[in-house]
Amino acid sequence: MDDKTSISWRHFDFWLLGAVALLVIFGITMIRSAVAGNIELEELDVVTRQIIFAVGGFIVVLITASVDYRLWASISRTLYLGTAGLLAVLTVVGAALFGSARWFDTGVILIQPSEIAKIVLILVLADFFSRNQEFIGNLHIVFRSFLMAMGIVVWVILQPNLSTSIVMMVLWFAMLWAAGLRVKHLLTFGGGGLLVLAILTPILISADVIKEYQIARVTNFLFPDETASYGESYNIQQALISIGSGGWFGQGYGHGSQVQLRFLKVRTSDFIYSAMAEEFGFVGVVLVTLVLLFVIYRCMRAARLSQDTYGALICYGVATLLTFQAMVNIGVNLNLLPATGLTLPFVSYGGSSLLSSLIGIGLVESVILRHRSLEF
Repeated sequence: MDDKTSISWRHFDFWLLGAVALLVIFGITMIRSAVAGNIELEELDVVTRQIIFAVGGFIVVLITASVDYRLWASISRTLYLGTAGLLAVLTVVGAALFGSARWFDTGVILIQPSEIAKIVLILVLADFFSRNQEFIGNLHIVFRSFLMAMGIVVWVILQPNLSTSIVMMVLWFAMLWAAGLRVKHLLTFGGGGLLVLAILTPILISADVIKEYQIARVTNFLFPDETASYGESYNIQQALISIGSGGWFGQGYGHGSQVQLRFLKVRTSDFIYSAMAEEFGFVGVVLVTLVLLFVIYRCMRAARLSQDTYGALICYGVATLLTFQAMVNIGVNLNLLPATGLTLPFVSYGGSSLLSSLIGIGLVESVILRHRSLEF
């Protein structure tokens, strides 16, 4: 077979897959502890659900890795239109029937298409930027790429899902920079974007696109109510207490008082970092963070080894996705950022989020399998 189409599984990045597996297994273990006798969560059987998504996700990693990543470029338009159409249908039908437009209920599991849309956006933008790399400083190309991103983002905002839409815009901006946009142009577009955001925000609030609870999260972050016994301020207070009570080495698995007595809310997803800190301490969360950083490093390494711009941009996109979500999740737990619904990659509960991250890893592995030289 020709070098361009043949692959050698000797090039498969087992270090990357091993680190991801370690994070997923640790996450399932933490979710089991965080359930902490909660009857509602036990009835939902969240641990079993996460295990099912994890097993299915790792199978998807191998399947995705075996498929030549360049195939996705050939169906880029179909992926884009299909994803935008699916999100549009979900937004309209979901809101009309269920009052919530984020999930498809299959009767067995809930599927959140916006999570998969992140990966589709990476593939679509990587294809567009790689085909137009020599014109990347052209305002027309930048504007077209922005419109492409907004074609998906607008439906996510309307769900409403502000945090995921922000992730998507960060992906657009980061991949635009990775594609070669000069810093002076990047600053110009970034400043223009902030100006447009400042103008649009009051309009979006008055049109009820930005919801009251989303405004309240920012307000509570800027002006916290220390006496609150519920709500976002209370959740952040309990998260900080959990982190502080963990000390250097933690109270031990299944022995965190804030977790086991259920003072810490949303502890299987948004605040799982705080639960980890209470049970495994500063040393434990540092080790988990280092493993996550190692995963991100291996994605960046894959980008450097890629034989083409398209593959490199895919890897940069996946690395950006994991980095930004981890930074925001940890920042929220440490009260450095307003509360959001972003999960800690590979660790937090959430089947769609986990599957999306694992698809991203499969794409990175596909790029690595097809690079020209083996590097240790």
